[in-house]
Amino acid sequence: MIHSFHIPVLGLAYTVSTPFKVAKYGISSVVSIVDDILIEEMRKFHSQEFNKPYTPIAPDAQDSRAQRTTAYLNLMKEVVEEQFKALRNEPFEEGTDITRYFEMLPETEELKQLYNDMLTTTEVKAKLSLQEKLRGLIKPGNIDVNIMSKVDKNNVNADGEALEAIYSDALASLRGFANSNLESSIILSAGMNPRLYSYLEEFPDFFANESGEIKKKVVLKVSDYRSAVIQGKFLAKKGIWVSEFRVESGLNCGGHAFATSGLLMGPILEEFKNKREEIIDSIFEIYQKALAEKGINIAFPPHMNVSAQGGIGTHKEDVFLREYYQLESTGWGTPFLLVPETTQVDDDTLKRLVDAKPTDFYISNASPLGVPFSNFKNSSIEEERLKRIAKGVPGSPCKKKFLVSNTEFGAEPLCLASRKYQHLKINQLNEQNLPKEEHDQQFNAITEKICLCEGLSVSAYIKNNIQRKEKNRAVAICPGPNMAYFNRIFTLEEIVGHIYGKINLLSNSNRPHVFVNELNLYVEYLQNDIKQSLKSLNDKKIKYLNDFKNQLLQGIAYYKELVPKMTKESLNNRTAILKQFQDIETFLKQLEIKTPVLA
Repeated sequence: MIHSFHIPVLGLAYTVSTPFKVAKYGISSVVSIVDDILIEEMRKFHSQEFNKPYTPIAPDAQDSRAQRTTAYLNLMKEVVEEQFKALRNEPFEEGTDITRYFEMLPETEELKQLYNDMLTTTEVKAKLSLQEKLRGLIKPGNIDVNIMSKVDKNNVNADGEALEAIYSDALASLRGFANSNLESSIILSAGMNPRLYSYLEEFPDFFANESGEIKKKVVLKVSDYRSAVIQGKFLAKKGIWVSEFRVESGLNCGGHAFATSGLLMGPILEEFKNKREEIIDSIFEIYQKALAEKGINIAFPPHMNVSAQGGIGTHKEDVFLREYYQLESTGWGTPFLLVPETTQVDDDTLKRLVDAKPTDFYISNASPLGVPFSNFKNSSIEEERLKRIAKGVPGSPCKKKFLVSNTEFGAEPLCLASRKYQHLKINQLNEQNLPKEEHDQQFNAITEKICLCEGLSVSAYIKNNIQRKEKNRAVAICPGPNMAYFNRIFTLEEIVGHIYGKINLLSNSNRPHVFVNELNLYVEYLQNDIKQSLKSLNDKKIKYLNDFKNQLLQGIAYYKELVPKMTKESLNNRTAILKQFQDIETFLKQLEIKTPVLA
C-alpha cells in the first residue's frame, strides 16, 4: 500500500462513489455492493459524468442484481484507470493531480523522500530522470467492496416462485464482484454465512496460483481472534485464503456495532500480534491440502495482513497501533464524512453533523437487524420517525425489502422498521393492557427502528440531484462516536494531513484516547444491559454480566501495563490516560450485579 490507511465502507451510499474521488491518489476505499438499486442509479449518473455509454439493466432482467454490480464495478475500474493514466502524465507543477498525489504522502514513505529529492534537484536532466522514476513507481488505490454476510434474503421471481439459493441477496452480490474486472478485495462483515463462504469456491479468481498470487482477495472483518481462526479455517477447507483480518472495535465504530462480551480492542490486537505465525501456520496446513485436491500446488502461504479500525482519532494513536501491533494499515471512516469531495453526504446532513454536540451521537437499537447501531439524533430520518409517530402512522414504507426477516405475523417476512410490522406489533401490544410505563417502554422499542435501506442511500440521490419516483428525502447516517471531536468541513488534504500528523484537526483537546473511548462505551453498554435485565435476572444472566465485567477489568489491567509503552504520547498524556483507566476500574469494581431485592 502507498498509504498506511484505508477508507472503510460507510453505510450504503456514503462511499459508493469514493474510488472515483480518491483511488487516483493511491488511497484505497471500500464500496458497499448491497443495494443494487442505488448501484444502478449511480452507474447511470457516473456514466453521464465521465461520458461513458450506459445501457440500463432492468430489475426484472435475468440475474439483474449481479449484472448491475458487475457493470458498476467495471465502470469504476475503467474510469479510475483513465484518471490514473492522465495523472501519471501530468507535469510536476503546482495544482496538478500528480503533485497532489505526492504532497499527500507521509514523510516516512520512500516515495515521498524521492519526491522531495526531485524538488530540490536543480540539474535539469537529473530532475527529469527522477520525475520519470516517480511516475513509474506510483499506483492507484484499491477499489474494494463490502458485503454484510448475513444480509442474505432469498428471492422470488415475478410469479412469486422461490428462486435458487444462488440468487439470494448476498450470493448475487458476490457473483457481481467475482464476474467483474477488478483485482481487489471483498470485505465480508457481520459474521460467518456458510452458504456465502462456500459459494466463493465457485469462482477461480479467489484461488491462488502456484506463486501465491490471488486476483480477488478475501478480507474478513472480525471483532476477536477466536472468530478469525474459525472463519479462516472454514474458508481454508474450501481453498480460500484470508488475505487480511480487519479487526474492528466492537462498539467504537460507525454503522452496526457487534459488541464482544467485554473483550477490548487492545487485548484483541495483542493476541493477533502474538499469534500471527500460529494462525498463518494452522490455516495454511488446511489451505495447502485443499488446494492440492484442486490441482494447485503451493509451497508457501500467501501474505496475510492484519489491520484495525474503529475510533482512531489522532496521528499518535494511528502510529502506535501500526507500530506496536505490527499492523499493515488502519481504517479511518467517520472523519471522511466531513470531506465533501470524497463521500456522498448531502449538504443538509453535512451541516447537521458540523453543528452537532457530543451527546447527539449514540449507540441505538434503531437497526431492523436487531444489532446495536451508531446513530445520530439530529438526522432527518429521526425527525421523520417522530413525525410519523405523532401522526399515528409509525414505521416506514418497505420498498427495497433488503432487511425483511420477521415471520411473526405470517409466512411473508417483514422488516421491523416497516409500517406494516409496527402496526401489527402495536395492535398486539395494545391488547395486553399493560401498565403505562411498561406499555410506553415496549412501544418505544417497536417504533425506534428506522428504514436503513432508504435512509442510508438517499443522501447520494440528494447530493447529486438524481430524480426518483420515491419522494423520500429522510437521511439516516451512522458516524462513530469520534464524530463528536471533528466539527467542520475538511478538504482531502486536511484529513490526510491530520492522519499523518502534519496538522491537528481535533476541536476538543479533552478527547479521551481511543482505548479509553472504547472502554467507556463498553461500560455504558454493560450498565444498559443490567438496567434492561433487572426484571428478568437469573443465574445464567448474572454470570454473563459478571463475566462481561471481569473481562473489562482484565482489559484495564492490560492497558495499565501498556500505557508506559505509548512513547509517542507525552508524559502528561500518559499520566492522564492511566488515571482514566484507574477511575473506570474503581467504578467497575464497585458495580454489583445481583438479583434485586423486591420490597
